[in-house]
Amino acid sequence: MGCSARIATSMAELGLPELKLGLIPGCGGTQRLPRLVGTSKAIEMLMSSKIITSEEGKELGIIDDVVSSHEDLLTVSRLWALDIAEGRIACTHTLQRTDKIEPIHESSAILEVKRQQVLKTSRSMPHYKACLDVIEEGIISGGYAGVLKEDKVFRELVLSKSAKALLHAYFAERATSKVPGITDCKLKHRKIEKVAVIGGGLMGSGIATALILSSIQVILKEINFDYLQKSLESIEVNLHSLVKRGELLEEKLKKAFSLLKGVVDYEEFTDVDMVIEVVNEEVLLKQSIFEEIEKICPPHCIFASNTSTIDLNVIGARTKSQDRIVGTHLFSPAHVMPLLEIVHTENTSKQVILDVLKFAKIIQKVPIVVKNCTGFAVNRTFFPYMQGAEILANLGVDVFRVDRVITEFGMRIGPFQLFDLSGFSIFLAVVKEFAAAFPDRTFQCPLVQLMMANGRTGKKNGRGYYLYKKGKIPEPDLSVLQIVEESRRLASIMPGGEPISVTDQEIVEMLFFPVVNEACRVIEEVVVVRASDLDVASVHGMKFPSERGGIMYWADSIGAEYIYARLKYWSEAYGNFFKPSQFLQERATKGISLAEL
Repeated sequence: MGCSARIATSMAELGLPELKLGLIPGCGGTQRLPRLVGTSKAIEMLMSSKIITSEEGKELGIIDDVVSSHEDLLTVSRLWALDIAEGRIACTHTLQRTDKIEPIHESSAILEVKRQQVLKTSRSMPHYKACLDVIEEGIISGGYAGVLKEDKVFRELVLSKSAKALLHAYFAERATSKVPGITDCKLKHRKIEKVAVIGGGLMGSGIATALILSSIQVILKEINFDYLQKSLESIEVNLHSLVKRGELLEEKLKKAFSLLKGVVDYEEFTDVDMVIEVVNEEVLLKQSIFEEIEKICPPHCIFASNTSTIDLNVIGARTKSQDRIVGTHLFSPAHVMPLLEIVHTENTSKQVILDVLKFAKIIQKVPIVVKNCTGFAVNRTFFPYMQGAEILANLGVDVFRVDRVITEFGMRIGPFQLFDLSGFSIFLAVVKEFAAAFPDRTFQCPLVQLMMANGRTGKKNGRGYYLYKKGKIPEPDLSVLQIVEESRRLASIMPGGEPISVTDQEIVEMLFFPVVNEACRVIEEVVVVRASDLDVASVHGMKFPSERGGIMYWADSIGAEYIYARLKYWSEAYGNFFKPSQFLQERATKGISLAEL
């Protein structure tokens, strides 16, 4: 790498991981990028840690050539080395190049803007600031000085808590594709090339977008032509937004859209490999759909539901194809969010699970395989997070303070803004399911109903806990505090009728310790394959800060004994919602890791 000759195999052809950019010690990884692509582009790539293909690396100038096999790599590399040694190719040391770097005053301005962004969005991620510092050192003092600073900074960062947590999250993600009894059996996966999506609302259009972007032919069904037209327009908007952000080329947009066909009946379903149902969370509606597609679809077709809470056995109760039914729970927006929760019942065949695991990789999603239960793994584990927020509000804690504290902890948005974005009616439907399944630990709160009664539906109509105006950052709506006050009066859970006094740390703990508690139940019931799957789910599904390693890794860094003690105290003060699980109590008593199965 000392000279400009950089050669890579086409990793996709070899079945190897693609390139991932980051801080590379001792070889000028951070220092070389600005010299090859310019300051702005280098910062963008390093800040996102974006995975790129070998071909993209060549287009950017990071790689000089791409070959298709290991043998070719060695042969071409030897020829390059001979050409350089014998003077046929100029040996230009990358660290000496300045042709791509903006002038110092321009680079300094770019770096300052990025530093301010890091302070707002990634305060707890020290490696972002380190990358900016290293680049600045190299631009001001030269490439070699930058490499020395890079080496020094790396040695400090690699020992940090966040580095260890990020490494855990990385290896936990790689482990999700290995499922005992499925990926180690002798079955071969079947190709899924044509998929029908039933329902073109926010989730359905997002799923269809994700599929066509991965070169999968999609049949999108809606109940009438008006709804269908709106769905197709939503997909087009999704694609254009990716083009605008530079994540999709215009020509690929046209190719992707050509793979989509809209219909209002089931005639096109006769040769599909998979159907994904994405309609409202209504049991009878889902049952009738599954009953209908069983009559029309081919015998090998997989029947998938994107339900987030309803038992799959109930959804497929009217069919005779229990072995083909699976949950494919994606997260909104489906074409952006990386997690795919693959839910299986006791009847789902190994072949179907294997096929959907491979399908997840094709559509570039991170899969976790989970057992069927109310809320499955992700929503069940994180439902207490939203409930905890409601409890804090009804105990007298300011809702906007809660959101501020949680974003400072590392979540992208706080729970009350999440209420606005996910929709109040959806939350009420989820509460109904959880109250039926877990009545002893579901908090029945009047707050959401009061919000809706006051004409607030969140971002949908521009009024929730925050005010939403096109092109502007959401602003807290202080008039909502009157509604919160009415909820407190009706809930009547404040001790002595007075607001409780809590620290910022207690706010974090009262929201996330119940999540850890429910995660313990999920692990005990073997809903997930391994505890680290919940770390992956929390990072990719709920945007839990990756620098904390995921919910269970974070919990183990605090200790089961402390978490148990705090939950026990709150359960005695505020009720069963906080009651520690048996699993947590045993781990706390024995001093065993929560993640250890």
